Amino acid sequence: MQVENAQVSLIGARETNQDRVGIEVGQQAVLAVVCDGMGGHSDGERAAVIGERVFRERFREAPKPLLDPMGFLHLSLGEAHTRVVEFGGEVPYEVRPRATCAACLLQDGAAYWAHAGDSRVYHFRAGRLVRRTRDHSHVELLLREGLIAADEIHGHPMRNFVESCIGGEPLIPEMSVGLREPLLPGDCIMLCSDGLWSQVPDDDLARILGNPQVPLAAGLTALAERAVQTAGAGADNTSAVAVRYLG
Repeated sequence: MQVENAQVSLIGARETNQDRVGIEVGQQAVLAVVCDGMGGHSDGERAAVIGERVFRERFREAPKPLLDPMGFLHLSLGEAHTRVVEFGGEVPYEVRPRATCAACLLQDGAAYWAHAGDSRVYHFRAGRLVRRTRDHSHVELLLREGLIAADEIHGHPMRNFVESCIGGEPLIPEMSVGLREPLLPGDCIMLCSDGLWSQVPDDDLARILGNPQVPLAAGLTALAERAVQTAGAGADNTSAVAVRYLG
């Protein structure tokens, strides 16, 4: 499998960068992951580090191609949650380390993904959005219920209210695992923290990352820098990893 890949992680206007991105590229499979440590909790950065590390370690150890991609993603997300819970076990519940997480596996000409929280996975083709994950958040619920419009999400006062994550309470969190998503040469899969998608419209992401003529690293960096500049003094950590499937 041939791919082009790129990643970026900007601190924004925060004192520390609590995002972590990672990618593992093999001959038969590719793994990409983004974890975003949640603000207001202790050691959010460490929670993101643990989550990203679990996925990469499990991927390296697994025979390729993976026999059960969706099972791999489900179990890896569960293990990441358990490890973060164990790390924060001595901390009061309300401030225990937590992180949102999104991961995607590419193999056999298809993509599989899983996520918990509001870190997202996007699939772009020929300058258009094919599909994206739906956040585990209050505003996403309002959108599904028809109580707000899509263009109201970015400025909604409860936009940062996340209803699922890794870490916190021991029970396995709500997670979403997608079905097999066929890929065509030139398709782009992008994973990002909310620092990016909250500031750049989906159409603009698709126009740049979904264009095979735009170098992936240059396009991804330009979008991240635009997000930070648009947010100004309130700029969040802004991170993303992208994989362009070449065939």
